[in-house]
Amino acid sequence: MNRVKWIDKKFTYSLNQNKYKDILSKLNETPCRIAKLVNHISSELLAKKNDEKWSVKENIGHLIDLEELHSGRIDDFITGKKTLRPADLTNKKTYDAGYNRKDINYLITELKRARQHFVKRLSELDKATLNKSSIHPRLNRPMRPIDMAQFVLEHDEHHIETINEIIEKFII
Repeated sequence: MNRVKWIDKKFTYSLNQNKYKDILSKLNETPCRIAKLVNHISSELLAKKNDEKWSVKENIGHLIDLEELHSGRIDDFITGKKTLRPADLTNKKTYDAGYNRKDINYLITELKRARQHFVKRLSELDKATLNKSSIHPRLNRPMRPIDMAQFVLEHDEHHIETINEIIEKFII
């Protein structure tokens, strides 16, 4: 399938703040959605690379790795930084982590733990912080916490689609 690469994807931010709780709920569902996809698939197949791209386990690990960035960006909003901290576009942490050697239940548990922490922090932001905006460093455009949450959710969807593609290619 020829999907737009994440790095080339365009975004619009026009969500009303009344959608915030819905976005947080969907963010919280990501680990369970992934767990349902990978349930009963062998560790060998979950570690299989798709044309030298990341395996299912590496895609999940990448989502875990980014939780630190997301949490740091919450700090950036709270402190009123003009520009949000940048992501490591080389994804070194994911490449170096050896996720294919890790148990899938461990990966799902870690993603769930990290995501619950992220969503909890987002849900505790006060009204003033929710209305702040900072420049996203790669997109070079302002985003509010709700926009960042939507951005993370779209990133989740991108990786869920990728995981589905891998499953369809190797397993179904």
